Amino acid sequence: MRRALLVLALFTSPALAAEVAGVKVEDKARLESNELVLNGAGLRTKFFLNIYVAGLYLTERKTSANEVLALPGPKRITMRLMRELNAKQLTDALEIGIRDNTSTAEREALSARVTELVAIMNALRSAKEGDLIALDWVPGMGTKIVLNGEPRGKVIEGEDFYRALLRIWLGDDPAEESLKKALLGQGG
Repeated sequence: MRRALLVLALFTSPALAAEVAGVKVEDKARLESNELVLNGAGLRTKFFLNIYVAGLYLTERKTSANEVLALPGPKRITMRLMRELNAKQLTDALEIGIRDNTSTAEREALSARVTELVAIMNALRSAKEGDLIALDWVPGMGTKIVLNGEPRGKVIEGEDFYRALLRIWLGDDPAEESLKKALLGQGG
């Protein structure tokens, strides 16, 4: 009887949020009318400094970058900042990540939309420690940039653009290899 109660408790307990470097990462996210599940979460570091904790949310869990990029439906990547970043730091990192993970032809096709993204990030001016930046893909609409739950700037069209953003973390030359593995649920 005691064992049955323990098993029942395990299956009826709400899912606990993940924790990375002391930062709680929710197990689920709501995007428009869709519920997304946390695929993985990890820490972005640079020069031994903790920069942000990232989380990847999908409609279903995937363990390879190709599966994530091919998965239809809404997606979200979040960055919970662990230090203040100015707009130039944010935009430089995004532009380098796109450059390192796209071909010349892709970069040319994405150029105007990358400029739109840079303009949105520049309008933020800076993001403070504890801020949550979300990059959302909403099918039929586009990419939304959200700061602390508030949409910023205009929606950027094209799933090819969102895939280029995802490749910053999941591409062949990711921002950080251990972060890529963590986002894919392969450990840190």
